[in-house]
Amino acid sequence: MQIAPSLLSADFLHLEKDLRMLNESADILHLDVMDGTQVPNISFGFSVLDPLSKVVTIPMDVHLMVVEPQRWFKKVADDGASMCSFHYEAALSHTAEYLSQIRSLGMKAGVAINPDIPVERLFEFVDKADFILIMSVFAGFGGQKFIPASIERIKALKEHILRSSSDTLIEIDGGVSLDNAAVLREAGVDIAVAGSSVFKAEDPAAMIAALRQA
Repeated sequence: MQIAPSLLSADFLHLEKDLRMLNESADILHLDVMDGTQVPNISFGFSVLDPLSKVVTIPMDVHLMVVEPQRWFKKVADDGASMCSFHYEAALSHTAEYLSQIRSLGMKAGVAINPDIPVERLFEFVDKADFILIMSVFAGFGGQKFIPASIERIKALKEHILRSSSDTLIEIDGGVSLDNAAVLREAGVDIAVAGSSVFKAEDPAAMIAALRQA
C-alpha cells in the first residue's frame, strides 16, 4: 500500500521543510484543491501548486474538490501532476468524458465519491479510470474520524475490479491511521491518503513507514 500524505495537514509556515521530508519518505504527495462551493471549505490553489513542481520529486496527486473541474485539468497537468481526480458529484453524466480528458493530458485519471454516494455508481467507470478515490470522511476538512462503513465499500469495489479483470487502483482518503491501515490494505486499498496521522506524529517520516508496513 502506497502512502500519500496530504499537504492540507502540513505546516504552511515551514512548508519547504515538510516537502523535503515527503520527498525522502512518501510515495505520493496528495493535494486537495477546494473551492468553497463543491465542498464547504477553501484550501489552496495554483499559487501554491505552481511552485511545487520545482521542489517535489515524488508524484503529485491533485484532488479537485471543485465545481466544473474540467476547467482546470490542463493547468493541473502543466503544473506537473501525475494524477488528477474530480468528484463524481461534480461531473455526473460527464464522468467518462472527464476521465478521458485527464488521460489525454498524460495524467492518471481518477474519480472520487463522498460517503453518501453508493459506490456501485462508479462500477461502470472502472475500465475508464486509473484509480477510484473513496472518501472515508466527507470531503472538505482534515482531521475527521474514519467512517467504518467505508471498509465494505472498498471491498465491494475491489470485488468488481477483480471481476472486471481491471488494474484500476483504489485510493482512500479520510481518517487513515495505524488503527485502520492494515484493515484498509486487506480490504483492497492501493493508495492511502494520510494527513493528520502523519503531520501530527512526533516523527512524520517514521509514521509514513509504519503506515506502509501495516
